[in-house]
Parts: sequence; structure tokens; C-alpha cells
Amino acid sequence: MELRDYLKNLQRIAIAFSGGVDSAYLLYEALQSGVEVKAYYVKSAFQPAFELEDAKRFAKLYGADLDILSLDVLQFDDVVANPSNRCYFCKQQIFGAIIEAAAKDGFTILCDGTNISDDEGDRPGMQALNELSVKSPLRDCGLTKTTIRERSKDAGLFTWDKPSYACLATRIKTNEAITGDKLAATERAENFLFGMGFHDFRVRRIGDMAKLELTKEDLTKALSYREAILNTLKSDYSKVVIDLELRDE
Repeated sequence: MELRDYLKNLQRIAIAFSGGVDSAYLLYEALQSGVEVKAYYVKSAFQPAFELEDAKRFAKLYGADLDILSLDVLQFDDVVANPSNRCYFCKQQIFGAIIEAAAKDGFTILCDGTNISDDEGDRPGMQALNELSVKSPLRDCGLTKTTIRERSKDAGLFTWDKPSYACLATRIKTNEAITGDKLAATERAENFLFGMGFHDFRVRRIGDMAKLELTKEDLTKALSYREAILNTLKSDYSKVVIDLELRDE
């Protein structure tokens, strides 16, 4: 089924909106299809500030109704403990908050931006979405990440080439407790690298050490800016290393 036909059949939907490529495209198509739609962004310690700014910018550009919800994810012990299925517990809280807010606004159907390229077997959060009866129109309509980027580009969406950006909690090793300080250090480090022109990367936390995951194109740049990177990141980390298993291999 074509995506717009799928959305028209739903008539009224709430969208879990992150400001990323997939949920932005879904929101755009919902607006173009003429269905009644409202977007919900959950602001938490796991999301960097730029994601919220992108979400607000997108909503303003396309006249979308956007509700920003605040959630203290660090109050939940099963999230903070950071087990291998942490995403399950986190999604339960985040999507539960959206479902509650959407219900008060009269929306009984919640959709998210999961696409067919997302591997259900590798994502404990998928289980939470299934249990909460969250619909995934992009996945149901067989849209891959590549197709979504292509269609977003054709539509002129500024999100079309945004790098995939998993939440900040994914930078902390499984079973290592998540704290606000660790998340803030990660955000500072990644904001610094973004500001220097790095595009698709991660700053992983291994104990007190920062491990940079870079593309081949950015490896030479990192070496060129070695001193600046060390001077900045070593305010939060004891050591900075580069992972030679590059992100584009």
C-alpha cells in the first residue's frame, strides 16, 4: 500500500517525533495526506539539544502541531542500570508518556518512524512498541532507509541527509550505570566534533576513556585536529582513542 493511502485509512494519528530522517518524513507525508495529525517530542537526558531544535524547526517549517513532553528517564532503575535490553524499558516509558498525552488530546493511534531496514531482532525497543500497539507506517509500507532519504531529498526536507543518531545512552557500555554527568560529557564531546565538521561518528565511553568511531573520510581530519580534540575531550575523559574498525567498513 502507498504510504499516503495507509495514513488516510487511519484518519487521525499521533506521531512519536524525534526530528530525525524517518519520523520527519512520516510527519511530512501525514501533513501532505490531509489526515489530522499531532507530533509529540519527548525531551530527556538521552536526547541532545540539537535534536529538539531540529524537531521545532521542522514543525515550524511545515506548520505541524508539536507538543514537547519532558521525561526524567534517570528516575527509572531499570533504565539507569543499562542492561542489554535497556531500550525496552526506555521505550516503555517514553512511548507510554506519549500515549497518555495523545489520549488526552483525543488521539488513540500512535505511529513511529520505524522502517523496514530496522532489524527487529537487534532492537529490544521493538518489543515495547509491539506491546504498546504502536503502528509503524514506514515499515508496514515496505520503505527502506535509502528510499526514505531519497523521497525526503525529492521533497526538499532538510532532514534528508541527517546522520542516523541513536540516543546518548547507547554511548555507555552495557551494564555500566548511566548518569547525567556521563550523558552530558558525551553530548559536549559530540557537539565539539560536530562543530569541527565531523559528520557520521560516535564518542563511546569505555570506563573513563573516550573511543572515537569515525568514517574513513574523517580519520585524517581527526589526526590533523589531534591536539584540539585532546585538549577538549580530556576535560571529561582520562584518555581519547580512535577505533580502527571504521564506521564505513
